[in-house]
Amino acid sequence: MLLFETDRLQIKGLTQKDKTYFAELFTDPQVLELIPQKAFTAAQITHRFNNNQNLDLSRLQNEKCVFGIYEIGQSELIGLCLFLINSDQEYELGYRFRTAFWGKGYATETTKGMLDYYFNIMQVETVTADVNIANLASVKVLEKFMSSTLEFYNERDCCTDRRFKIKKEDYLKENNKL
Repeated sequence: MLLFETDRLQIKGLTQKDKTYFAELFTDPQVLELIPQKAFTAAQITHRFNNNQNLDLSRLQNEKCVFGIYEIGQSELIGLCLFLINSDQEYELGYRFRTAFWGKGYATETTKGMLDYYFNIMQVETVTADVNIANLASVKVLEKFMSSTLEFYNERDCCTDRRFKIKKEDYLKENNKL
């Protein structure tokens, strides 16, 4: 199921053939260091993967959902597009990419696509994103679209996170859609 497309990417539902690359995104030390997160066990990967296959779009309104990111015309999973709900019960975007796909502008493209989807399709009023301040590449991406509103110690991940936020009205003004 195709959720949305950008110029170079498709964001769509996961299929069984994606599981190996999905697992890589939860076990690769380079990926996890920037989140930071401990590597998932095989059982945790299977549970998370199975829970995010064949998603009903109505789940996006009140559950955490994961979709695959693919280059248009290719079938290989390159990353994950995460529709989240933060600790304040606000909509939150997230993403992660396999290291071979870092530095290609895909995070920026995914972020813009997710904001378009949140504001134009889901009709939400505010979107947030939390990022480990040591993840400089993601901090730069989020600064392109959102304002920093809060810095806090993330006890679960043992790091300092920065919360970014943007309101629909401000996003649409910035993108000349009002």
